[in-house]
Amino acid sequence: MARYDVSRHLCKWRKGVRPDDGQVTRHLSPFEQQIVVPWLKTFPKRAYAKFSDSGPYIVVTAIIVYGTAAASDAADAAQDKSYRY
Repeated sequence: MARYDVSRHLCKWRKGVRPDDGQVTRHLSPFEQQIVVPWLKTFPKRAYAKFSDSGPYIVVTAIIVYGTAAASDAADAAQDKSYRY
C-alpha cells in the first residue's frame, strides 16, 4: 500500500512504524515527579539573596517615585486653591 500524499522519504519511514495495539507502558520516574520540590526548598534562600542584593535600590526608587507623586499632587492642589475667588 503506497501513499502518494506525502514525500518519498516519509513513506519509507512510515513503513517501519508499528501501530500501537495495546497498553501504553510509559510512566514518570519518581525523580521526574518531584521536579518542583528542590526549587521550593532553595527558594527562601535565593529570594533573600536577590532581595538583599537589589532590594535597597528598589525601595529607594519606590520612595522617590511616591514622594514625587505626592509633592506634585500637593503642588497642583495648592495651585488650584490659589486661583479660587
